[in-house]
Amino acid sequence: MVTAAFLPGTLDAHGWLAGAQCHPSPNCDDRPPDTAIELVVIHNISLPPGVFDGDAVIRLFTNQLDWDAHPYYQGIRGLQVSTHFFIRRDGEVIQFVPCSLRAWHAGVSCWDGRERCNDFSIGIELEGTDDTPFTDAQYASLTPLLHTLKQAYPIQDVVGHSDIAPGRKTDPGPHFDWSRLG
Repeated sequence: MVTAAFLPGTLDAHGWLAGAQCHPSPNCDDRPPDTAIELVVIHNISLPPGVFDGDAVIRLFTNQLDWDAHPYYQGIRGLQVSTHFFIRRDGEVIQFVPCSLRAWHAGVSCWDGRERCNDFSIGIELEGTDDTPFTDAQYASLTPLLHTLKQAYPIQDVVGHSDIAPGRKTDPGPHFDWSRLG
């Protein structure tokens, strides 16, 4: 398999990343007026859990998942969620929502005393699970993506989903190596 490591790119005026594969999601809306993007939230996802390299995550974020294709999907039937970016195991970066819009990734959440983290954050999903180490290619794509986002927005922090929704979420999990973010 050829590694598709992401190289630093630029964001257009709407927050679409040059070089990312785009699959626009309907699961987004406007951010509140005059809301700065100050947070990046790191998640993990695989569908079904522990299965990599399929298109189920893309289908979930674009409302095209066949709910009857796997028994696990019955528990998430009808879920309408999204993220800004998804980084595959081989480092490929896929974008679903432009950064200028609010993706539906954080749910009930709080950071630094502020609730509704979707309002002021960018979501990045890594293909994986809490129980699986992430790949070198994923870190090789995540680091320049974070650099690009920090150049474009007043990012104050990069946190895990578990940090903004403790007790409710556990991702990106204990195998995420925060020291690799530089």
